[in-house]
Amino acid sequence: MSTANLTRSETAARSAAVTVRDYRVDLDLSGAREQSTDGFPTTTTVEFDSTTEETWLDFIGLSVESVTVNGVEVDAAYDGARLTLRGLAESNVVVVRASGAYSRSGEGLHRFVDPVDEQTYLYTQYEPADARRVFACFEQPDMKAPFTFVVTAPSGWEVISNRPVAAVETDGGHQRVEFSPTLPISTYITAIAAGPYVRVESSWTREELTVALGVLCRASLARHLDADTILTVTKQGLDFFAEQFDYPYPWGKYDQIFVPEYNLGAMENPGLVTFTESYVFRGAATAAQYEGRATTILHEMAHMWFGDLVTMVWWDDLWLKESFADYMGALASSEATEWTDAWVAFANRRKAWAYLQDQLPTTHPIVADITDLEAAKLNFDGITYAKGASVLKQLVAYVGRDEFFAGARRYFRTHAFGNTTLADLLTELSAGSGRDLAGWARAWLQTSGVSTLTLDGAEIAQTDPRPHRLAVGLYDFDTAGDLVRRDRVELDLDAERTPVDLPPAPLRLLNDGDLTYAKVRLDPDSLATVARSLDRVTDPLARGLIWSALWNAVRDGELEVDRFLRMARDFAPTEPNMALLTAVLANASFAINHYLPAGMRDRWRGEWLESCWATMHSSKPGAGAQLAWARATAAAATVDGRRAADIRQILLGEAPAPAGLALDPDLRWSLWTALAATGAANATDVDAELGRDATASGRTAHRRALSARPDAAVKAAAWASALTDTTLTNDHLDAVIDGFRAGGRRDLIARYDDEYFTVLRTVWEQRSIEIARRVVLGLFPATESLDQVDAWLTTHTDAPSALRRLVIEQRDHLARDLRVRGRTR
Repeated sequence: MSTANLTRSETAARSAAVTVRDYRVDLDLSGAREQSTDGFPTTTTVEFDSTTEETWLDFIGLSVESVTVNGVEVDAAYDGARLTLRGLAESNVVVVRASGAYSRSGEGLHRFVDPVDEQTYLYTQYEPADARRVFACFEQPDMKAPFTFVVTAPSGWEVISNRPVAAVETDGGHQRVEFSPTLPISTYITAIAAGPYVRVESSWTREELTVALGVLCRASLARHLDADTILTVTKQGLDFFAEQFDYPYPWGKYDQIFVPEYNLGAMENPGLVTFTESYVFRGAATAAQYEGRATTILHEMAHMWFGDLVTMVWWDDLWLKESFADYMGALASSEATEWTDAWVAFANRRKAWAYLQDQLPTTHPIVADITDLEAAKLNFDGITYAKGASVLKQLVAYVGRDEFFAGARRYFRTHAFGNTTLADLLTELSAGSGRDLAGWARAWLQTSGVSTLTLDGAEIAQTDPRPHRLAVGLYDFDTAGDLVRRDRVELDLDAERTPVDLPPAPLRLLNDGDLTYAKVRLDPDSLATVARSLDRVTDPLARGLIWSALWNAVRDGELEVDRFLRMARDFAPTEPNMALLTAVLANASFAINHYLPAGMRDRWRGEWLESCWATMHSSKPGAGAQLAWARATAAAATVDGRRAADIRQILLGEAPAPAGLALDPDLRWSLWTALAATGAANATDVDAELGRDATASGRTAHRRALSARPDAAVKAAAWASALTDTTLTNDHLDAVIDGFRAGGRRDLIARYDDEYFTVLRTVWEQRSIEIARRVVLGLFPATESLDQVDAWLTTHTDAPSALRRLVIEQRDHLARDLRVRGRTR
């Protein structure tokens, strides 16, 4: 095993022997604008106590220049990932002078040059273990310490870290910025950003506490930054959590920065939260996008307590922060902001992620068995986030909301600035609720899999039995013809079959209100009602649960794909909830391209494109629904070229766009990519579009469109680039892979199937895990057989477990495609 892949057992032994007292990290980023410079000087001074004479610091960089232990320079025993320290005393001061490498993959210290103004921007991203790419450290979450960061950077740049600036010295064209020491935190949530970012400032006050607020982004994006909206949500969230947690915000300031080429949605670095620039909307955006951003802002804010103040010991208990943050993000959105329907999006989209993940052969308990960092990297999944949040929602119903938050407050006070496990949390929640939660934890946190609930006559049947507290909604038509709930029956399930006395109703909806975590099926009469009258269900959460039930039944091969598509075609045009509409459009597109056999697929591709095209034109001008249907049109036109001439005329200004539809750069690129994928646009066309939008986003989209062209030489170049071009950034790699697969042209790309399986292990060994993961997932072949992947798994039982997990999951997705396709006639 590579020494870069830290294990749980060895890090536990290290933290038992070593107690960190303090870090001082000095980074010289003064040469960052010189693109010929690959790295930067980094000096770490770490003070720690030790009961062993030997340990190691983690560092992944270009070189280690010197190591001093207690004032004596020693030989650096450095293997590229670990720096061995010998001859330690009871108390130690170690100074490491080294050279770190600027990142192009979003891991460590990422460097980005804005093509609009040639300005350089830097930011860090560390979770789970990439702080060691910037400074030498004990890279594990349970070795918390105060950090003092000192950064040398060009004058005029914003330089930001977790804490406020303590002092600034200027010297010619450079500034040396020293930050106040942090409170004790883990390495993975330390953060630095530097560059000519534009800042918008505000503040939040509660009682005697005032917190400075900042919102930042690149200069060329500043005109698109709706900072006032972001700050409104931020203040609403701080009010909400101050009330619910009763623990003052501890991190001094609250900056939120939107950064380019970001691998995640966001990251909870205390005092400096980083977000993807996708949340800075360059053009029109739907209500679902604004709601999604608000929920993410509040998710990260919840981490200031769950994760930052109190941190898991090791990545087994990642859920201790992510499940809570996911739950709190939806709760705060629904109760503290204008997005009062946040639980609708959660029920229909977030839980769909959990249901998908929980049916894979690699599913795991919420409290997972994470033996090393490679496993941890892949555990940021639908189980840890969405299933965990769903289970917490049920826990709140089980113990009572007041008791739940009382337990959370005790948890913060007892373990502030420390590290915890599941047992610590259950102790506090049990004390407040008076319930023994050990049984609940065994049923929900320490098992895997999802139950399916079915109304079978006078009984509710469940697979994979678990204890559920749920409701059955009884819906009937009112005098206006709407389907409204006339009654609701709440009950507990814990067996395979539970008798239930339900009066007849046109629609009987299991898990009404989304109280539990389970897939539900509609009984035949309810399904018939829904197929005729789904648009008459007035409650958005009920509609969300119905759409979720339909989609799960499609994925499981129990509902005919074309029946689902007819309902999507009939009812999506009048769906008023943008989160539901966005999900239905995405699911319909996926079903057509994955679950239909070839003949039906071709017919439905054409029918779906025509439906999207017509609804785009008939939608209310300028409304979010019109934009959603325009994006769906672009997706449909990527695999069917019958509207290519019309789309081309609109893009070239030779025909009018639908009234009220803003052809912003992102939509234009989606449409040009569709034309390229069907052979209706060439390199000259997409080069001309780049002339209109030569921004970073435009350049990424340009790569995608070029790689989408249905030409054997183009696909060969894209394949070679994805596998061998190490200069590609993370975003550019995704663009090349997306373009390679665009249009579903198996006739052009099937020839690479054998090579994919040949190079898998080489890719995993030679690329960083983030880049390797993108290649493994993005280039996995959509074959008509499982033979090749099964052969690889059989002959590579010794492959790294994280790589095998990815391949096994992709195999399962393909097997589901083939299985559902085989049942469809």
